[in-house]
Amino acid sequence: MKTYVLLADGFEIAEAMLPIDMLKRARIEVVTLSISSQLVVTASCGIPVVADALLSETDLNDGDLLFLPGGMPGTTNLRNSPLVTDTILTYFKAGKWLGAICAAPSAFGVLGILKGQEATCYPGFEKDLLGATPLKKTCVRSGQFITGCGAGAAFQVGRELVAVLVGEDTADAVLRQMMFEVYE
Repeated sequence: MKTYVLLADGFEIAEAMLPIDMLKRARIEVVTLSISSQLVVTASCGIPVVADALLSETDLNDGDLLFLPGGMPGTTNLRNSPLVTDTILTYFKAGKWLGAICAAPSAFGVLGILKGQEATCYPGFEKDLLGATPLKKTCVRSGQFITGCGAGAAFQVGRELVAVLVGEDTADAVLRQMMFEVYE
């Protein structure tokens, strides 16, 4: 199993790194891709992150899941990139998994590929989930889409990403390993 994570300047670091950590704990190969011409991508909080490769130089045909972290202006940068749009549409047409969190589900919505699906996003971006039924939930799995509402949803989104790739038991084991909701 392989997941590609698209990083754009201004991405929300927790929305990218926590799901990446969870995927790696589940022994899923993760490749981070800068959508710009440079490997260093600056998160919305100013932290520089070195991507594994450039989107423009990577063949994503071997991927099982494409994940977009949100944040601003990261989401705007994702939505404005023709290469990102083409990549999303390629995954959609192939029936592969598409995940996004915070404002990033709007990148799917504006392409019209959420039609008939349920989805969630950061409040205020529901208008961009064209054709979808927006839900006020932390995380939603519908069709080939996994969407989350913001940084606080990163654990649940990460869990769903792991679950669709390698199973519910592994996803729950990763949560237990990370001490998520262990104590009452």
